[in-house]
Amino acid sequence: MACRPEAYDGRRGMKKIFVGWLAIFLLYASVQAADKIRIGFPDFSSPFLSLPLGQKPGFFQQEGIQAEFIRIRSTVALTALVSGELDYHTVLGPGIAAAVRGVAVKIVACYTPTVATALIARPEFKSVEALRGKTIGLNSYGGGLEGQARLMFKKLGLDPDKDIKFLATGGVESRLTALKQGLTAATVGSPPIDFLGKKLGFIVLARANELFSYPSSGLIVNAKKIKERPDEIKRMIKAGIRANRYINQDREGTIRAMIEWMKIDREMATATYDSVLKTYSDDLSLPENGLRLLIDEAKKNAKLNREVSLDQVADLSILKEAQKELGITVR
Repeated sequence: MACRPEAYDGRRGMKKIFVGWLAIFLLYASVQAADKIRIGFPDFSSPFLSLPLGQKPGFFQQEGIQAEFIRIRSTVALTALVSGELDYHTVLGPGIAAAVRGVAVKIVACYTPTVATALIARPEFKSVEALRGKTIGLNSYGGGLEGQARLMFKKLGLDPDKDIKFLATGGVESRLTALKQGLTAATVGSPPIDFLGKKLGFIVLARANELFSYPSSGLIVNAKKIKERPDEIKRMIKAGIRANRYINQDREGTIRAMIEWMKIDREMATATYDSVLKTYSDDLSLPENGLRLLIDEAKKNAKLNREVSLDQVADLSILKEAQKELGITVR
């Protein structure tokens, strides 16, 4: 007997409802099955753009990772990393300093092997030498930005311990306000601070990427996680590689992500993208010369004379496995 049209439509409707509920169930199940990972970062600046671009296009989800981003100071983050309250931190400088002192943390991947950090000064200071004895604004003490600032002044001929005074004045807006009010003579920061500073009449005296290689952001873990959760680390690395390749290949998509992540307008996001594009690694490799530079600086600050091997602060074995599985040949 021929099937009545209304009966057919009814079965077709039920099938659509079933398929819809099945899709919802599978999506819910996949979210529940994903590893919940807590990732620390210091601020909504460009070196940490790999995080939202691992989340938004679904690269973390593809690797079975449900990421939670925790804004936290590096000094606090490293304590949380050791205690197990945090799974990963992303500021490499303080992580290296901690490892040099014997804290059980290691770098496993590098998002940005160079930095676009700029030294911005009030217009009356025409040279770096003119900043001798002056106060320089930072976001916080003991973080990656302070390490970069110290290296910049050292390369530019000033002793960061004797010739410069550092003052923690907060985020980008607060640092520029302090500069405008004359509380500081200069400040340092990642783009778009250079773009914003120029609009306020300040001048750029130097850029870190023109002075040295400086691994800035990446993945730091509790050393025991390397043995206990190597598969999780590998999946985090693969998601990071895909995120960084997205940054390098999709200008428009990355600019949109910058607008959302950094809370900036399109003009500022476009200028920032152009300033920082070359700082992102497409395979998360960690440059040895940059790592050695950070180790030497950490040794000096900790007043250590003993040798510190690269293996003491970094373990790149899982990174190499991930690169191989993705068909990446590292030069």
